[in-house]
Amino acid sequence: MDPEAAADRAEDVIDELSAAVVTDRAFLETVMTGVLAGGHVLLEDVPGTGKTLAARSLAGALNLSFTRIQFTPDLLPADITGSNVFDESSGNFQFAEGPIFANVVLADEINRAPPKTQAALLEAMGEGQVSVDGETHQLPDPFIVIATQNPVEQEGTFGLPEAQRDRFIVKTSMGYPEFDGEMELIDRRAGRTESVPSVSAVADTATVRDLRAVPETVTAEQNVREYLVKLGRATREHRHVSVGVSPRGIQHLFEASRAYATLQGRTYLVPDDVKRTVDDVFPHRLVLTAEAEIEGVDAADVLEDVKGQIPVPTMEA
Repeated sequence: MDPEAAADRAEDVIDELSAAVVTDRAFLETVMTGVLAGGHVLLEDVPGTGKTLAARSLAGALNLSFTRIQFTPDLLPADITGSNVFDESSGNFQFAEGPIFANVVLADEINRAPPKTQAALLEAMGEGQVSVDGETHQLPDPFIVIATQNPVEQEGTFGLPEAQRDRFIVKTSMGYPEFDGEMELIDRRAGRTESVPSVSAVADTATVRDLRAVPETVTAEQNVREYLVKLGRATREHRHVSVGVSPRGIQHLFEASRAYATLQGRTYLVPDDVKRTVDDVFPHRLVLTAEAEIEGVDAADVLEDVKGQIPVPTMEA
């Protein structure tokens, strides 16, 4: 599959999602960027904006298996990964797969589970496998985690550690719809009998695998590569940052930028691809200083400052 064909197929998926989820197209493009880049997506939003519907609709449009895990303070790692269960008929222990064994896994309100349970996702997200009682079990391919967290209600929650936030290739939010968007929600509901809209499958497992292979063919000139590396390194030197973007974060920016270029149907990377994706790739990886909080500076402010410091390379005609 070439980038132009990949862009057309991704456009079909986004169009199908738009028919079910009321949100702006930029949000859906960011989610698709994460999917094409072979990564996982973190959604931070207040309840009721449609995060669960977006994840379920994505799985439906891609014709992939879907599970939803509601994270709670009493959730155990085995509740996610599965466990060995004694089979009386055979007299042996058999592995019973947990809900993580699906193509698209919605980790709902991930910050409500204790760190030990959150950590159970790390191997799965990073390696595509889980280990139970010393045995390794491969997860389905493709494997996509879409995690949500509520940024407002912090009582009884456990903030994601830096190592786990770094596992998500992009972090984004849906936000509240505009007035017309909320009117569309009511109009849609009034015109159908079921409460949840349905989507049609416009892809399948093989198509998703093909789509994910396309960004690997996108080329990048040396000056564009240097640009994204300089952006990452500059975050480590900013006065409001105690821990900047890791080397893995810089690699994720490269992968996400090439995936976004694929969505545009291009075979090469341009600086605008990097500028478009860096806002979703870098902020959740930054650990700010105490002075930044006192001064009311957030990660987005830091990133804007960093982008202003690094000259944007010019592309040769």
